[in-house]
Amino acid sequence: MNKAPSKRPAVASPVVRDGGHRQRTGAAGSAAVARLLVVVACSAAGLAVAQAPSTGPTQKTTPTPAERDFAPQPVQAPHYGDALFEYFQDKHFEAVTGLMVSQHFKRVSPHDDEGELLRGGLLLSWGLHQEAGSVFERLLAQNMPVSVRDRAWFYLAKIRYQRGVPEGAEAALARIEKPLPAPLQEERVLLQARLLMARAEHAAAAELLRTLPPEAGAVARFNLGVALVKSGELPQGMALLDVLGQQGAADEEQRALRDRANVALGFAALSSQLGADARRYFERVRLQGPDSGKALLGYGWAALELGEPKHALVPWGDLRERPVSDPASVEAHIAVPFALAEAGASGAALQGYQKAVLAFEGERTALEQSITAIRGGTFVAAMLDSNPRAGMGWYGGLDRLPSLQRMPHAGHLAPMMAGHEFQEAFKNLHDLVFVGRNLEGWQGKLVTFQDMLANRRQAFAERLPKMREKAGAMDIDGLERRRAAIAGELAAAEAATDVNAFADARERAHQERIRQGLATLQGAKPGDGDAEEARERLRRVAGALTWQLTQQYPARLWQAQKALRGSAEAVVESRARDAALVRAAAEEPARFDAFAARIAALEQRIAGLVPQVAALRGEQAGQLQDIAITALQQQQERLEVYMTQARLGIAQLHDRAQLAVRRSDGREGLREGPPAEPRTEAPK
Repeated sequence: MNKAPSKRPAVASPVVRDGGHRQRTGAAGSAAVARLLVVVACSAAGLAVAQAPSTGPTQKTTPTPAERDFAPQPVQAPHYGDALFEYFQDKHFEAVTGLMVSQHFKRVSPHDDEGELLRGGLLLSWGLHQEAGSVFERLLAQNMPVSVRDRAWFYLAKIRYQRGVPEGAEAALARIEKPLPAPLQEERVLLQARLLMARAEHAAAAELLRTLPPEAGAVARFNLGVALVKSGELPQGMALLDVLGQQGAADEEQRALRDRANVALGFAALSSQLGADARRYFERVRLQGPDSGKALLGYGWAALELGEPKHALVPWGDLRERPVSDPASVEAHIAVPFALAEAGASGAALQGYQKAVLAFEGERTALEQSITAIRGGTFVAAMLDSNPRAGMGWYGGLDRLPSLQRMPHAGHLAPMMAGHEFQEAFKNLHDLVFVGRNLEGWQGKLVTFQDMLANRRQAFAERLPKMREKAGAMDIDGLERRRAAIAGELAAAEAATDVNAFADARERAHQERIRQGLATLQGAKPGDGDAEEARERLRRVAGALTWQLTQQYPARLWQAQKALRGSAEAVVESRARDAALVRAAAEEPARFDAFAARIAALEQRIAGLVPQVAALRGEQAGQLQDIAITALQQQQERLEVYMTQARLGIAQLHDRAQLAVRRSDGREGLREGPPAEPRTEAPK
């Protein structure tokens, strides 16, 4: 057994025992589904999906027709880009609500099909099958490109499979017309193979998986190997799994897949009575991995297959020290005394069986306590507290067990929590919790809106009289008459080319001084040289002023006409503001009333939805409790079977001891023949 420093996760990842790829519902599984949704709904928006780095040389390849249809395109609608931004921030509720608002106002064109595909996928992931179904029906009924339609069918098949509707998934896959792009084609083949393996059609699944290229992912090759083994092609299947069982691993997911391949190899070898090969395969599994219990158990059975019961005691002894909530540990509790009995250590075997009975009785009591705690409601509250999520939908899984203070025997819940049924039920419960909190939040927001509306009413009532008074003081009609008079004067000045009409105050002052000077000089005596010289100066100044006015006449005329046009526009705007004020005085109260009515209607609607959501939350919590209780009761039933086997082993050992005593006392001679010697039976 290889040792690895990685810690065992709190919740073991589930494995599909029929050979299919396990359904990951934790963080890595949600990332895979998120990648699918990104590829399906966002490809036409120009968002490239990151691929794993290649270790070989870069080669240019010619894209297939499907890949050309799948080529990224730029985002042309900002509002659609905003929805994608929220989506990639894992704010899926905000993404879909923002997208629906943008769709209502027709802001997502030309991404209408991609937007509907994204919206339908999110609705379907939340369990809104009817609404999502109508979305997909509209999409598939339109004359859209085959690539978009095929992706819609594939996405619908994926979600139907995850929701436990295999028939619907097969029907959707059958509607796909052309091969999907590389990122989705492997997913499509894997999904079809899982559906076939679920019906025990392993040979057909193997043939389908063989169509994938050799560079397909490790998950596809693992499923192919299991399908080959189960279809009877044991050498080919084991060879493929053997390669996977020895490959390097860069992360925990790859290491877990490698462990599962080795475990599958080991039990396949055991079924073929190849004990030495089985032991070699089991030795590759990490001691700290989630499959270590199965590997230790199989290693012990391989030792028994080789006739080495003492070698089986080492792994089984280590496994027996683990919590009895581990199914492999339960089996080890009776496998150890069985091996001791096979080795001839009857006394130690008897003690081992007795120890197993005590451990099983303690585990039975712990299971009863867990069931009682679940029925008391502690379990659901502890699960919600231990696994908080900010949004709703499938993104985010269960990765924490309830605290020991809330659930003293939380280890019983790990196998059940890893199951798809429980994951879906918990997701639905968390969605209902999110919806309930969202409704409660909107109740508070509506109160805020009411306060805002009341403040606006008050502000409007206070400002309206002042604005009316200010508008009345403006005398728009008087301003209009004054503008008309100025327009007449301007027209007359233009017609007469009256340059003096455009003189400014300084120039008018100069003209007045010239007139006064000339008037003064009229009283001078004839022949007065000084007077004549002054008169000549005034004449020259007047000429210069006239020349200046004439030069500036065109510009000043244009400025005056521009100002006149501006005054006309100002008068029009003033009349429009006055009319708007009159309309506001008549319409604004009605708008306030409409907002108040809308808020009241929303309050009433939310008030009706809150108890409905609370009731559904209670029902879903009850369903979650029923799933947990049923799983624990099944553990109890299995525990009773093992306890019966342990007691049977004790009885057989007692019979063997009594038989030995009778033989030693010589009482066997009284019988006509020797009785059959009792043997301990191997645990089933």
